[in-house]
Amino acid sequence: MESGPAVFAGTAFSVFGAALLWWTGARALRRAPVAHGASPVTSFALATAFGAAFVVLGVWCFGRI
Repeated sequence: MESGPAVFAGTAFSVFGAALLWWTGARALRRAPVAHGASPVTSFALATAFGAAFVVLGVWCFGRI
C-alpha cells in the first residue's frame, strides 16, 4: 500500500529532473540564456544542480519501494 506514493513521487521527481537537465543542456548548446535576467553562469549552475538533485531524489524514492 505504501509503494504507490513512492512510485508516484519517484516518477515525478525523476521526470522533472531529467527534463530540467535536458532543457538546460539544450539552452547551453545554443548559447541561449537559461533564466531571463540572471547571470548565465549562475543560472546554468543552479539549473544543473537542481536537475541532478531531483533525479537523485527520484532514484531514492524508487529505492524506498
